[in-house]
Amino acid sequence: MTTVDPYAVTDGPPADGTGAPSPGPRAPIAGAARPATAQPPRRRGGGDPVKALLHRHRELCERAVDALEVAAGLEAHGITDRTAARFRHRDVFSLAEELYARTPRGETPAPPPARTPAGPRAARRFGCALLPGALAFAAAAAGTPWTGPLTVLLTVGALVWPGRWAAGRFPCAAHLLAAAVVGWAVHRHGAALGAALALAVAPGHLAAAYYAARARRRLAGSRALEDFAAGARPLLAGVLLPFGAAAAGAAALAGADPAEAVPLAVLLFLVRLLLRHGAPRAPLAAALALALVPAPAAVAVAAAGLLVHAVLALSRASAHARP
Repeated sequence: MTTVDPYAVTDGPPADGTGAPSPGPRAPIAGAARPATAQPPRRRGGGDPVKALLHRHRELCERAVDALEVAAGLEAHGITDRTAARFRHRDVFSLAEELYARTPRGETPAPPPARTPAGPRAARRFGCALLPGALAFAAAAAGTPWTGPLTVLLTVGALVWPGRWAAGRFPCAAHLLAAAVVGWAVHRHGAALGAALALAVAPGHLAAAYYAARARRRLAGSRALEDFAAGARPLLAGVLLPFGAAAAGAAALAGADPAEAVPLAVLLFLVRLLLRHGAPRAPLAAALALALVPAPAAVAVAAAGLLVHAVLALSRASAHARP
């Protein structure tokens, strides 16, 4: 007896000898499942982690004039060097360079607006910084009865000019408190103190401009946020000490007490510097409110507290982006 394999495929007649032709290859049935090998391979997502970050911060990258401003903006949004490692970069500066390079800017970008040459612009600004001191000193020398109010207006007005307002809002509270502090001090210690503060506006302008330029240069040479912060802290002390000496000289020239004039001048200089670099305003208002306390050491304590805040706030790269 011969055993027939039912799964065997033969081209000849079947083994039972009936003579019926063997069936050929069957046509595929409609709706039947295709083999797995016929499906196209799927693409993996998430291969470009920087692309989502670029889409999220596209406006920042398009508005920036260089990669340093992108790095400052990213740091302002809370992105640190540790966060940059998740995007396969060693630090925020390297991540910012890629974002800036990958931002489409068009084939024919619009030409930048014409700017005044740096030399004449710097000279004009320094001339404006000399104006409060000159007017206050002339009014004090003439002995006019409105010397005190004039020195208050000139000193507080100097805080308005270099400000960088967030979202277009003017820091009214900070300037009103500064006017109250200066007015209260001039009322207590005489118009000579107001003249000394007005004379300190010019060295304050020079110190702030020097600090901004050196901090920007330091930012350009840094490759990590910690590296920049470590260099920015002693830089603030390096400009604060010469300004304190200049404020003492202004007090001696105006005939005011340096023990009263120097702490108040330092407080106003820190307010001016923090406003210029877009720092949070709540600590400024708190320090100025403390300076209104009728105590001998209130102004010195307020200046020391604001100095601690300035060291922390100005050590951030976002504080030195171009306004």
